[in-house]
Amino acid sequence: MTKFKLTSLILILSLLLVACGDSNETSSEAATVESTNEVSEPAVETLTGEILIDGSSTVFPITQAVAEEFTILNPDVKISVGVSGTGGGFKKFCPGETAISNASRAIKDKEVALCEENNTKYLEVQVGIDALSVVIPSSNDWATCLTVDELNSIWVADSSVSSWSEVRSTFPDVAIDLYGPGTDSGTFDFFNEEITGEAGSRSDYTASEDDNVLVNGVSGSEGGLGYFGLAYYEENKDKLNAVQVDAGNGCQPPEAAFEGNYYLARPLYIYISESVKEDQVVKAFVDFYFEAMDIIVPAVGYVPMLEDQKANALSAWQNFNS
Repeated sequence: MTKFKLTSLILILSLLLVACGDSNETSSEAATVESTNEVSEPAVETLTGEILIDGSSTVFPITQAVAEEFTILNPDVKISVGVSGTGGGFKKFCPGETAISNASRAIKDKEVALCEENNTKYLEVQVGIDALSVVIPSSNDWATCLTVDELNSIWVADSSVSSWSEVRSTFPDVAIDLYGPGTDSGTFDFFNEEITGEAGSRSDYTASEDDNVLVNGVSGSEGGLGYFGLAYYEENKDKLNAVQVDAGNGCQPPEAAFEGNYYLARPLYIYISESVKEDQVVKAFVDFYFEAMDIIVPAVGYVPMLEDQKANALSAWQNFNS
């Protein structure tokens, strides 16, 4: 997240907190007057503790921003947010090593089985929507729009495509240099479900769970092509272009997801372990997550949920704690 965006978030959230506090202003003032003759003020309860979170690099910017804002208000709480990919996150979450797991896809059957083996029950909560972005360096002025079939021809497991001219005859004879997430990534899973299908992905590409590595790789290569979450494209528009995707209804940029018209849009989740449902620090953090998500999700570059989606997620969280 840029410093400007973070500063804006702090300001906006501060204003929200002030607004929320206005309704209690009179009672607070009265309590202060009543306590003037007392020897000491009652102690103010402060939150202390630690929350371990890991998983999706796509969801990371949201959860990290929420964690930063939460710890400004609760400085005695330590929150660690790791990035091992959605699959890597579940490998830690199901054995009970983390309290919350970021995920850019729904949990898989094999991961459900791993959680069951470890008696780990959980709640799935949607926190936003991503528009998976296919990107090229800003110097590329030819691949402005690709069809799903063309993307398949490039990325499918048995592909021998090595030059842009093999994708479309009007494209230049420039070597394609591919970058993408590793196999533990939910982004990898989603892209292949939508683009390559059961055939799966080719493996001769530069893979990394660190999206900044992918950004630098694509932007530094004339024939670069890669994919990752919308937030990383939004942060790097100065050196990347987003390829519009044509799934049969015309070319659409990833920003079309804000109107529900983008083929590679997908839900983003956090998974919360039932083992920490009585932990007041975790409860306060997730409560704050819901309060802040309408501001933070678009601020870091993703698409906010519709009102009914957020209401359903909030209801599930409240029932989880009842």
